[in-house]
Parts: sequence; C-alpha cells; structure tokens
Amino acid sequence: MSDILTLKKVTKYYGNGGSVVKALNEVDLEMEKGEFVAIMGPSGSGKSTLLSVIATIEPPSGGDIIIDNKSLRGMKEKEMAAFRRDKLGFVFQDYNLLDTLTAEENILLPLHLQKRNEMEKESILSSLSLRLSIEKLLKKYPREMSGGERQRTALARALSTSPSLVLADEPTGALDSRNSKIIMDLFSKINRDMGATILMVTHDAYVGSFASRVLFLKDGGIWNMLYKGDRSREEMYREILSSLSVLGGDEDA
Repeated sequence: MSDILTLKKVTKYYGNGGSVVKALNEVDLEMEKGEFVAIMGPSGSGKSTLLSVIATIEPPSGGDIIIDNKSLRGMKEKEMAAFRRDKLGFVFQDYNLLDTLTAEENILLPLHLQKRNEMEKESILSSLSLRLSIEKLLKKYPREMSGGERQRTALARALSTSPSLVLADEPTGALDSRNSKIIMDLFSKINRDMGATILMVTHDAYVGSFASRVLFLKDGGIWNMLYKGDRSREEMYREILSSLSVLGGDEDA
C-alpha cells in the first residue's frame, strides 16, 4: 500500500519572545491508504494542533507534511485552498453545516466548487445518501435535523469529493451514546467498504476503539502507538483505557 500521509519532523510553536510554547515536537508519522487512525492524549498534548497543521488550517513551524505525494511546504494560498477542497474531507464536532442550505445543498456544495456536471452530482448524492441512510433528510435544513442526522449529512459532504484523506475532529463530541455508535459504525463502514482513509482526533476510548491504529500524544510528540490487529473492539477499548491510565492527565479534548 502507498502512504497517503507522511509527516517529517513536524514542529509547531506558539507565542514569541519569552513565552514560546512548543505544541508539536518533531513528529514523524506515516499513514497508508485505507487506514483508520485515531489520535488521543491529554489536554494540551498537541492532538488538535496536529490535526490543524495536517488540515492546512495552520502552517507548521518546521518539518514537512506530504499528502497524496504532494508536499505542503511552500504551497501558495490559492494552491493550498484548491488542494484542501479536492484532497481533504472534514468532519467537525459541531457539524459546520450551512444553516441556509438543505442537506442536499450542503452535500453538493464542494462539487459545485469543483464545477462537476449535474449527472456526476446526482450520482454521488444518490450513492452517499443511500450508504449513509439520509435519503429522507435531503430536503431538510440543519435546524430540522437531530445531531446524529446532521453529522451523517456532514459525513456525506466530507466524502462527496472522494478525498484522499478524511479528517475528523471529535466527530461524536456533541452526540449521545446511541448516535455516537451509529456514527462510528458508519465511519467503520466507509473505511471498510469505500476504502476511505480516516484520521480522527478523539478523547473517548470507546470512539477510539473503532480505529485500526491509535496514536497517543504527550507533550507534542507520539508517546505510544496501539494497533488493533486481531483484537475485538472490546479488547481494543480495554487496551486504550490501559494506555490512557499510564499516560495520565486530563483526557478531555
């Protein structure tokens, strides 16, 4: 398998003068196509910063990030915006759906920006809505949906462009346990059936247990790594809890 994501000694500093904080400390990481990786760690460990620099939301202070064989180093803003639109899919804790658009319009928005033709858009919409069981939601506005329905719609939007990498930031953080399981089952399904490559930040050991690999961050670096392998999800859950207890600190995001 080829690597979709490679990080080479990625660092990130905040502040200046005498109040500089190193949020990421020379992080090295390789992620293969089709992997489902979770990032976990205490508050302040660097997990949200790591996702932000990979998402091109913030520039790293040093090192290199390579996504789908394309280095982000030195990329101009216009090129970066197009790269973000075409290569990355985003799922946020608070959904980030546009309130004035229906579910259908939210899902199709990235495809409009790519200037896809109507036949392509209809085919993608039909396929995703069936796969994510949101056919009956397409004409609804976000305010008319439950949290779980909004997140399924947001997931469809993230997948609409067939991105190289799906980035999920606490995707179940605003959901109850029932909807959290539905969403995580869907993440597993799209990873398995569509071959989607997913990198997810979570503070929840249950949510992390759905991933095929978990990275534990501490003080801006990768402290430990846990592969699911042949473990059941329940066994993975217990292993994650064990690692977090050794890691210590506040596991809230």
